[in-house]
Amino acid sequence: MLFLNSFYFNRKLNFTFIASMITIQTFTFNPFLENTYVLFDETKECVIIDPGCYEDSEKEELQHYISVNGLKVVQLLNTHCHIDHVLGNQFVKNTYGVKLSIHKDDEATLNAVPAYAPSYGFQHFEPSTVDNFLDEGEQVLFGNSSLDIVFVPGHAPGHIAFYNKEQKFCIGGDVLFDGSIGRTDLPGGNHEQLIDSIQSKFFLWDDDMVVHCGHGSATTIGKEKRTNPFCAVL
Repeated sequence: MLFLNSFYFNRKLNFTFIASMITIQTFTFNPFLENTYVLFDETKECVIIDPGCYEDSEKEELQHYISVNGLKVVQLLNTHCHIDHVLGNQFVKNTYGVKLSIHKDDEATLNAVPAYAPSYGFQHFEPSTVDNFLDEGEQVLFGNSSLDIVFVPGHAPGHIAFYNKEQKFCIGGDVLFDGSIGRTDLPGGNHEQLIDSIQSKFFLWDDDMVVHCGHGSATTIGKEKRTNPFCAVL
């Protein structure tokens, strides 16, 4: 499994979380049960984060939601570039004419995917190329909304997360899970670095900050500070 340490999720999740001005729609795609996120506000401009759609039915599900809600896709973002988070990158680029933005340190991770995709059963994987690089301290803007960027390597060398401190949510990728953390035995992984990313970046947020994870259910910073067996500090 590409995503987490010790835990495996075996049921499909599909839910909507509404945070003040920004609506967060979650789709769970591909055999890795990866969470794809669509974020939009009252302007109907939206961003797609980590599109994991591979099968035609998954692509149609994502496209249908965007269409029936009258959304305009303005940005494509990856928290990191392991295969389960990028399977739908090129589909989104082709369908909506948007550019792909990642952290520069994960470009090699993205470029490695075509070589191993067939061994995971993804014979028809469509490679995508990077258009823009994002870094900590920058913002992603869409409609009337913004997301701040934090650099949190360890699971992947160029892993970033997107957060809105006022509305108290984070799209965290595979850094922190409900009761677990991202695995670090893949190329570019580093356990000590991941723990430092969690404790020096994520754990600075308020306890009621909601983390929308790359797999499985959402959690809160307070819960993980207290109970996470890998990184708790309280």
